[in-house]
Amino acid sequence: MLITHEREKLINAIIYFARHTQYLGKIKLFKLLYLLDFEHFRQTGQNVTGLDYRAWKFGPVPIDLYQEWDEPEQDMADAISIQPEQIIHYVRESVVPRAEFDDSHFSKRELRIMSELAEEYRDVYSHKLIDVTHAENGAWAKVWNDGKGSNHLIAYDLAIADDEPYRDAILEAAKEYQAIVNSAQC
Repeated sequence: MLITHEREKLINAIIYFARHTQYLGKIKLFKLLYLLDFEHFRQTGQNVTGLDYRAWKFGPVPIDLYQEWDEPEQDMADAISIQPEQIIHYVRESVVPRAEFDDSHFSKRELRIMSELAEEYRDVYSHKLIDVTHAENGAWAKVWNDGKGSNHLIAYDLAIADDEPYRDAILEAAKEYQAIVNSAQC
């Protein structure tokens, strides 16, 4: 039986980013998770959290997490809380960890990518990540396509450049892994 631990990784990635960055609200978190998943897929053919992302106007959105945000499942509620904070004319939500980070299900590569992202974006607000997640010819931009791809799934294979020397090998590995996952679910 294949055990992926995607839910545990998702919750612990949120805890990690909450403990290692400032100003972590919903938008910044969504962008950091997107960068984590797509960078890891670019390198290995596998994402980290198991999330699927949709192209929305303001960037990639992990739709399952978005739907869970206001009423988190018990495991998520035990791990984090969402604290509203009044900022002049609006309320900013901040993710506050309730649990310690558990690295037991992460590979060294996954931990390294999380660390690099946290370091790079530690002190920035979510709007500073827009240029990164909306990069020209990036996965979101290819799907969004000036709004024509609104709410469409952002395929992970878009993370790998067409001229990437190992593109075919990475995509083949991704296909094989997905076949294993699918057969384990039967």
